[in-house]
Amino acid sequence: MTKDQQIVKKIIEGIQEKKGKDIITVNLTKLHDAPCSYFVICQGDSKTQVSAVAASIRDYVREKLSIKPFAIDGMENAEWVALDYGAIIVHVFIRPAREFYNIEHLWADADLKIIANLD
Repeated sequence: MTKDQQIVKKIIEGIQEKKGKDIITVNLTKLHDAPCSYFVICQGDSKTQVSAVAASIRDYVREKLSIKPFAIDGMENAEWVALDYGAIIVHVFIRPAREFYNIEHLWADADLKIIANLD
């Protein structure tokens, strides 16, 4: 498992810690003009949950791998929070914003992997 794959795994665990839903990983490593190697996309049911999921990802990855994001944007309105880990960008949406932007389908030629929701 590569370092990026380890980070993606811990990001997913951080999302699941706060019951983030509909997780999709987008592997962009085989695309030439991709902005990064991986996207991790998920959603929360409320702005409060979106904030909690984003904070959980930040804290979980820092605790488990001693890695901090380069930047976090969107915490103010918590409709779309992006965490930048360099080669990995995490998108945490509130449901209406995710449906509107539909970013996973912009990269439909990449390798998409759906992670089952925890109940």
